[in-house]
Amino acid sequence: MTLLDVRDLTVTYPGGAAAVRGVDLRLEAGQKLGVAGESGCGKSTLALALLRLLPAGTKVTGEILLDGEDVLTMRWGRVRAVRWAGASIVFQGAMHSLNPVHRVGDQIAEPILLHRRETAAGARRRTGELLEHVGLPAARAAAYPHELSGGQRQRVMIAMALACDPRLIVADEPTTALDVMIQAQILRLIEQLVDEQDVGLMMISHDLSVLADLCDRLAVMYAGRVVEEGPARAVHEEARHPYAAALSAAFPRIGDPASRFAPRGLAGDPPDPAAVPSGCAFHPRCPVAVAGCDTVDIGLREAAPGRRAACVHVAAGESTDARSAR
Repeated sequence: MTLLDVRDLTVTYPGGAAAVRGVDLRLEAGQKLGVAGESGCGKSTLALALLRLLPAGTKVTGEILLDGEDVLTMRWGRVRAVRWAGASIVFQGAMHSLNPVHRVGDQIAEPILLHRRETAAGARRRTGELLEHVGLPAARAAAYPHELSGGQRQRVMIAMALACDPRLIVADEPTTALDVMIQAQILRLIEQLVDEQDVGLMMISHDLSVLADLCDRLAVMYAGRVVEEGPARAVHEEARHPYAAALSAAFPRIGDPASRFAPRGLAGDPPDPAAVPSGCAFHPRCPVAVAGCDTVDIGLREAAPGRRAACVHVAAGESTDARSAR
């Protein structure tokens, strides 16, 4: 059975901002799915919706099937039981996610005490094991968040996410604001833990190259929708949607002097979720837009076996790889 099956998910905030608009995603146990896109494309809203962590008044429709059970129709008692034990989340910005007035060991122990009904001694022992599992001495359980480096705090967040042996981990920008050496360590740690424990990972990032290296499959979001989805390496190297191609081209490539000295960006910003353009939402910024893109909203179509893209050029059999989107 599929671990996570998101069907036609729509999230609209109070005031009318449609942050997620009809997203469909699937994730198998032991698989790593990357979700990429600029800030404002709906990635974090998607993550929060999976565990019903959105603010009161937010309208959420569709289905979020976790091991076949719809999270959106669960009673609140069942939702609380699923959080941490069935699915957990590594929030963006560990310093802001950890409570500054509590020791990190107590924060890791809290879900263990709540969900696993451990004794205080058992929770302390489990906390020490988790810290060592993520590469920190068990003695660091007595530290406060401000006494740890950014990389250490992120390891604490990962230990907390693993505390109750969840089947699904959602990592929302887990390496933001970390230097490249610590970033590489955290990414390798996440990859190792997912492989060892056979859990499903949804990794959210704006960095397509990181996701292509870490994940099995990659979904690119724009204006609240998935515009391309397929094998991670193929999407990164041979994008079929012009937005995914532009994201890929924005990063310098080793051995390519042209991209090294002149990395290509993308003019403009993602649209306001409360005022999404008609037709294809990307058409105002698209370098290969044609007549009709401003009126016809193209859905995801098969671009190749195991790949989908929402672009009129895919339907016409044309390639919109990184070269054509530059």
